[in-house]
Amino acid sequence: MSKAFRLTASTGIHKGDREYQQDRVALFAHPRFNGCVLGIVADGMGGRSGGRKASDQVMLTAQQLFERFSPASDDAATMLKHIVTEAHIVIRLTAMSSEQEPHSTLAAFLITPHGDCHWVHAGDSRIYHVHDGVLVQRTSDHSYVQTLVDRGEISEAEANNHPHANILVGCLGTENDPPATTHVIPALRPGDVILACSDGVWHYFAPTELASVVNSLTPREATEFLIDKARSRARGGGDNLSLVIVKIEALEEKKKAPPLSQLAGMG
Repeated sequence: MSKAFRLTASTGIHKGDREYQQDRVALFAHPRFNGCVLGIVADGMGGRSGGRKASDQVMLTAQQLFERFSPASDDAATMLKHIVTEAHIVIRLTAMSSEQEPHSTLAAFLITPHGDCHWVHAGDSRIYHVHDGVLVQRTSDHSYVQTLVDRGEISEAEANNHPHANILVGCLGTENDPPATTHVIPALRPGDVILACSDGVWHYFAPTELASVVNSLTPREATEFLIDKARSRARGGGDNLSLVIVKIEALEEKKKAPPLSQLAGMG
């Protein structure tokens, strides 16, 4: 983007109706480069401590690699893929030293000072790109029901209520290498919103609803609204919820003071 812009952002997390929290969410500002931020959601699985360990390791790996990242010389997509592969290795090592089977999803987006946005995901935590209230793009889940949707066997609406909706075909911590699907937005514009969230959030909303909410409310208001509404719609059976929202806004140009000759004529 050639014009200056402002990022407004919010993160939110709630344990829902579960006894314990296995999700993790973070929004990191780069320690050396202004305007460089990393938003990330990890939905841990594998028992009370196993899932939390997995999502914790995703966050730690992400923060370490992000802090070493230089937007001037490093490739953003490569760095995001490294977060997936390195966190996967650490989670696998943890599994070998314990009786648990820790797994985690990952959805991360990186906004650079140049105004481009890159994302990566593994599993069924999602990223949405909204512009002026219209959904532009979203990630495609690495899940069993998504493969059925892709084959045209079921609709998106049917996928949400499918009995096997929670079966993943790829995530971090499994025996197989995790997927790491990337996407790039070459130039963010005022009116753009990036939303990353776990399935405990998106499961309860149509894409048009999500787009409308994040467009019409501030990130903080949208975060609170989506958590409250998802909790209500879950009716006592909700999963952990986590989300991060970043909104791109134009910087208002300062109005020039009117000349003294105009002021003198005002009565």
